[in-house]
Amino acid sequence: MADAIDLPAARRLAFRVVLGQAAVTVIAALVGWLAAGRTAALSALLGGGIATVASFAMVAVAFRHSAPVSPARLLGTFFGGEALKLVVVVALFVAVLHWLHPAPLALLVTYGATFVVYWLALGLALPGKFPVPPLRGAQG
Repeated sequence: MADAIDLPAARRLAFRVVLGQAAVTVIAALVGWLAAGRTAALSALLGGGIATVASFAMVAVAFRHSAPVSPARLLGTFFGGEALKLVVVVALFVAVLHWLHPAPLALLVTYGATFVVYWLALGLALPGKFPVPPLRGAQG
């Protein structure tokens, strides 16, 4: 039997992911500044900022309902949030690359580093919720 979704807990986790992405962004910017200077630091801020702003937009849309809603409506809000997130990411990357000319490595590495926050958050929040089934033919 499936567990019911605890929306307040899921909302808190989602906003903690956004805060974690912001923290990773600041740390990457500091490392970029120490290692390669101002341009790398600003580029890291931009890359992480793109991911953080997009995630915030997704969370704001996906968790905009405070009262329980039907599963179909909840799924629809998540799809809408993901669609908005994609639009925000594309628009911000186009704008940043067109007008600001950042250091590509710092921008992309920090953008990618923000994804680690998702996996860490899920791994820490959901231990044992989804046990890995044994492989077929595995000796045990």
